[in-house]
Order: sequence, then structure tokens, then C-alpha cells
Amino acid sequence: MQESVIYQDILHQGEQRGEQKEALKYTKRLLNRRFGEIDSLIIERLQVLSTEKLEGLGEEFLDFSNVSDLVAWLEQNTSD
Repeated sequence: MQESVIYQDILHQGEQRGEQKEALKYTKRLLNRRFGEIDSLIIERLQVLSTEKLEGLGEEFLDFSNVSDLVAWLEQNTSD
């Protein structure tokens, strides 16, 4: 069973979700520490980002001066 394609696909999806969840958790901690409590609407926008986008945000975050920089980044990097 562990060799089946379906099993491997499900396992891979679970790993990806776990990575995204941890990246989101870490990103939220960084943002809260820097800017205080982040608005729930911004958190909702962060929750849909891929792991790769969250990692990119983590790098860009170093250049942010305030929450409006975060909002601008989200506007440029999400397709809502």
C-alpha cells in the first residue's frame, strides 16, 4: 500500500499542508512581534499563501517599516 501512487500523493499533500501551516505560524509570530496584533483580515489573506510565498514574505518582511508595507506586498503577491 505504501508504494501506491494514491498513497504517496496523499502523503505528499499532507506534508505540503504541514509545511505551509508551520510557515504561516512563523510568519504570524514575526509580524506580531514587529507590528503588534495583526488585523484578522490580513491574517485571512496570509492563510491562503503557499509555503513559497510565505518564505518570500519572510525575506521581504525585513524591509517593511509598517503594516502598510505588508498590505502593499499582499496586494502585489496575491491574485484576489
